[in-house]
Amino acid sequence: MDGARFVAFTAQDLIDCYRRGVFPMADAREDDRIFLVDPERRGVIPLDGFHLPKRLARTVRANLYQVRIDTAFDAVVAACAAPRPGREETWINEPIRRLYGELYRLGLAHSVECWLGGELVGGLYGVSLSGAFFGESMFSIARDASKVALVHLVARLAAGRYTLLDTQFMTEHLGQFGAIEIPRAHYRRRLEVAMTVEADFYHLPAYVEGAAVLQAISQAS
Repeated sequence: MDGARFVAFTAQDLIDCYRRGVFPMADAREDDRIFLVDPERRGVIPLDGFHLPKRLARTVRANLYQVRIDTAFDAVVAACAAPRPGREETWINEPIRRLYGELYRLGLAHSVECWLGGELVGGLYGVSLSGAFFGESMFSIARDASKVALVHLVARLAAGRYTLLDTQFMTEHLGQFGAIEIPRAHYRRRLEVAMTVEADFYHLPAYVEGAAVLQAISQAS
């Protein structure tokens, strides 16, 4: 039941949750319980309506960061869960980290990583099922690193024929990229369609130059 809390929760339970439109969270890092969230309004980024600020487009084109796919998944999740100024607590507890690690090993979770001088400086991770990608969290310790990761993700999803990029909640930060908020019923309809789509997260190669990323996004718009 949505809103119920669980101590025992499996990777298959997690997959089933996403397929029916709910996702897990925890109250705190040290709380081993998981609860399910089913928002009345859902944040999504339309892949054909992604807004790319001009300054960020220049950063992507310049290849300031080396963007890698799925080379440091656990490190990205750990960085997303780490405390930082203004946000000491996290909803990513140890059971959630374990579960998403299992999905990654099943090929159902992915990370987009920004590297600079051999250091992981930003990135994001999420879950991929059929034609839907469920963005979970992102982090950045260098200017625009998480934003660059998001641009690369959108290009990859557009090229791979995805139809839904779920951001869970609507935020001012995501709004600058064209994110919108839709009612639960509308989201469920979009999710149902996405579950019938055969998408390919690796349609683009593992390493993509910034110019090709911008071209993939422009073709989708």
